[in-house]
Amino acid sequence: MCTSETGCSCATTTATPMGETAGLRTVYQVAGMTCGGCASRVSKQLAEVPGVRDVNVDLATGAVTVTSSAKLDDDAISAAVTQAGYQLAN
Repeated sequence: MCTSETGCSCATTTATPMGETAGLRTVYQVAGMTCGGCASRVSKQLAEVPGVRDVNVDLATGAVTVTSSAKLDDDAISAAVTQAGYQLAN
């Protein structure tokens, strides 16, 4: 247990309640992302898709891992990535 009074990252960490699933993880390849700004734009747009819980972008590989509460609509994901200015890679 952390004994720090301020600046502790433990205080902001959330745990998954027992009995709740962590969600589905789907990995998409996004072409053209080259910097943190790119990742931020893609993450922001994907976070607005209904059902999306979390978005994790790996710039080195172009992989975007989306955690959702249920299976996502691939057209909605593609539209969100396009809205951010990028395209899903085949």
